[in-house]
Amino acid sequence: MIDQKLYTLLKVYETGNFTRAAAQLSLTQPAVSQHIKQIEQELGIHIFERVNNELRPTSEGMVVIKYVKRMISLYNNMKRDLAKERNQMTSLTVGITHTAESNAIAEALAKYASSRDGVNIRLKTDTIENLYRMLKTYEIDFAVAEGKLNEPSFRYLLLDTDSLIVAVSPDHPLASQRMVKINELKKEKLILRLPDSSTTRLFVSSLQSRNLHLNDFNVVLEVDNIATIKDLIRRNFGVSILPKSACLDEMRKNKIVVLPIENLSMVREINIIYSQDFDHPELLHDIMKDYNEAQSFAHISL
Repeated sequence: MIDQKLYTLLKVYETGNFTRAAAQLSLTQPAVSQHIKQIEQELGIHIFERVNNELRPTSEGMVVIKYVKRMISLYNNMKRDLAKERNQMTSLTVGITHTAESNAIAEALAKYASSRDGVNIRLKTDTIENLYRMLKTYEIDFAVAEGKLNEPSFRYLLLDTDSLIVAVSPDHPLASQRMVKINELKKEKLILRLPDSSTTRLFVSSLQSRNLHLNDFNVVLEVDNIATIKDLIRRNFGVSILPKSACLDEMRKNKIVVLPIENLSMVREINIIYSQDFDHPELLHDIMKDYNEAQSFAHISL
């Protein structure tokens, strides 16, 4: 039902070249060129321009590409839902942030899938910005992420609240304290998430509320992967600012000690985010129930 020319358009966009697109689509180069020309004539625009021997989309071309991606995603979702109806299967694609991947949500989703026959869940881990984009283009069914976006087409279910803490090795001198003072933290080697992560943004905004700046601290390393940060902390290469929920397993095994920062509250919401036309809100409440049970068990084990 999707015109082949639209698949050709996306392949040219991905490869930046008619010849490479033709090879990957098993078409001739003139056929690819003709597909693009026909779309341009129909819409009355130029979709691509040549820049340094590569085809780059024009501003109008990017609008077309955005909608073509959405059309194909919707078409694929329709086929998936039809197959689900035929086979009595439930297939879900869930987007989660790197932080959410480290807490009980992955366990809750695994429990939900394993306790129900025929349920298949695919997890996609990405940044909050990309997850919102995938929600808009229907590439994912719902997302689990920190905070909210002022977007009227989305709905939110509060899954949990989380706080940022200082994470240190049990052998670190700070581990024997009940909390960390800002001036003490300034003396430590900080290993942080990347600047565009929601964790680092919340830390920076909290500092600014105290008239402080990240440059006041000794940031020695910035890492995208939370598991890598926790491993470096355990080996005493530095301390970090992390979500408490991402450290529960290490806390339980006494591999990491977490401490609040004196007079610095860094609390945020963790939400299930879905489009207003999502058809199965009862499913989300079942997942929330599994999540709460996983969280209760984790806290009892601490």
